[in-house]
Amino acid sequence: MNQEVQQSFFDDHKTRFSLETSRSYKIALRQFFSFCEKNYDEVKATDIRAWMAAMGEQGLKPRTIQLKLSAIKSFYQYCMEENKTKKNPTLTVHTPKKDDSLPYYLSKHQVALLQELTKEDPRDRAIIETLYATGVRVSELLEIKLEDIKWETRQIWIRKGKGNKERFVLFTHDCAERLKKYLEQQNQKSVYLFPNNRGGHLSRVFVEKRFQEFTKALGFRVVPHTMRHTFAAHLAEKNMPQSYIQELLGHVDINSTRIYTRLMETARKKQYDRYQI
Repeated sequence: MNQEVQQSFFDDHKTRFSLETSRSYKIALRQFFSFCEKNYDEVKATDIRAWMAAMGEQGLKPRTIQLKLSAIKSFYQYCMEENKTKKNPTLTVHTPKKDDSLPYYLSKHQVALLQELTKEDPRDRAIIETLYATGVRVSELLEIKLEDIKWETRQIWIRKGKGNKERFVLFTHDCAERLKKYLEQQNQKSVYLFPNNRGGHLSRVFVEKRFQEFTKALGFRVVPHTMRHTFAAHLAEKNMPQSYIQELLGHVDINSTRIYTRLMETARKKQYDRYQI
């Protein structure tokens, strides 16, 4: 019963949800109904609050809990609109306040260690360099086609970013060199920059597993999204205007970019403290 309604929910929102939103919402709904063990039309607000409390006890951050709750709220909004349930159990469930912690990013030294670690594997090195030089999301990276790369102006067309927004991102001379070196030895016939053995693009799971191996080898945490934070933080440290960073990241709301200004202030303070010792 729950599965059928969830399938209808995703079918009806196919054009509205990005692939990434669908993916995260499916995970959230599966986790919630596994925890709750009730039919969707029997769920009460107390069940949702209990689930949120359990996630908090597991150490999930308020932002993560908030995103998972968004999936439940969106699902029940749909159920109400389609007359599949008489009451919306999410109405009295309050969204947890976002924690004020700064996003985790790598220092320049850590980036250098990661580059050194991957230097013998042209593909890994090209993936690292492209994520770091462009600030793209891993989902966007995997969708890049060879025809989207403008070598003469060092730009990449991101056709479908978050919310199906398209934009151009820039890449450095070093990144261009790494990509060319990788493409010279890459003999897979595919339209994609990073293809799999069947001609499609690499899977997100494959890239995430590679990053788990990097984390183990280096002794510090690094996931694909860390490179996006690192890209933005390093630009903020160089005093790049917020609006430019916002455009390169593809943020619709500049408030999403403001956190990097706080990162810049923190970085400046660290530099100041270092010189005061």
